[in-house]
Parts: sequence; structure tokens; C-alpha cells
Amino acid sequence: MATVSTNEFKGGLKLMIDSEPCVILENEYVKPGKGQAFNRVKIRKLLSGKVLEKTFKSGDTCEVADVMDIDLDYLYSDGEFYHFMNNQTFEQIAADAKAVGESVKWLVENNSCMLTLWNGNPIAVTPPNFVELEVIETDPGLKGDTQGTGGKPATLSTGAVVRVPLFIQIGEVIKVDTRSGEYVGRVK
Repeated sequence: MATVSTNEFKGGLKLMIDSEPCVILENEYVKPGKGQAFNRVKIRKLLSGKVLEKTFKSGDTCEVADVMDIDLDYLYSDGEFYHFMNNQTFEQIAADAKAVGESVKWLVENNSCMLTLWNGNPIAVTPPNFVELEVIETDPGLKGDTQGTGGKPATLSTGAVVRVPLFIQIGEVIKVDTRSGEYVGRVK
């Protein structure tokens, strides 16, 4: 298998750690005044979703994870599995709820998502960075109600709850950043 040195570590790199595929979230190179330099790395295990910190001595090598990222379109959910399709080959792949995880809030039919496959099985689903969803429930914005400009909660068509400005009404379509879960703007 291919290996990578600690001086090549960067965010997004996928490694095999303890026989499990992981992705690097943050990498910090530390050179103390006395002693050997090391890398302090924050990783997320792709199978369990756990986030942990590990340290590697400078110059160590790690095995690169044999995972494949592919772009697929989300089709539907049958209650147990979430079904995705490759637009070139029309091949369908079913991912379980564990692989989809928190991304379920942002899945919209026919939107393109990135699936991470390990040994041919989906282990993670990454939604697009921005999705457009309809507001199905929110408090009415009263004129002159500007106390505490933090906005108001709104429930979207997928069940996600997002803080929106006071002028957003039920039935409007808004753009949401899926990485942070924040309101970006109205869709005309």
C-alpha cells in the first residue's frame, strides 16, 4: 500500500489508522524548543464518526486509506436505505443510515452528493456545500420586532432547523450552507 510521511499531512487526507479509514480534519506541526518535532493531528474515523487527536513524530509514515470518493445523485429513501445513482452508468448504490449520518438533514432528491466507498461499501455521505430548501414552519415576523437580532428558528422541508432573519416567511425557498447549517440567503 501507499504510504505518506507526516510532513505531507494536510486537511482532507484519508489515512488508515488502527486498521480503520480516517480523514484528517486539522494538522499542526509543532517544533518544541527542546526535543523532536511532531505533528498534532485531529482525525475523524470514517466508520464510527468519532473525532480524536493523535500525535505523530516528525518523519513517521502512515498508510493511505484505500477509499474512493464518487459523485452520485440522491434518489430516495425507502425507510431503511438511502439510494444514490451514478449519472454515467446509471448504477444505483444503497447507503444505510449510519453512513448517511447527519447529512440526512440536507439530502434533496436529484441533488449531487459525494459518497465515500471503502471495500465497495458506502461509509460516508457528503452533501453539496449549499442546498435550497423550502421553509415549512416558522414564527411570523412582526413589524417592529427587532429586539434581539439573532433571527428566528425555521423548520425546513427536510426537517432541519435553521436560524433565519425575521423577514423570512413560510413557503419561501432559502439557501443553506450544509457545512455550518447556517442561512445564506433567499432564492428568487
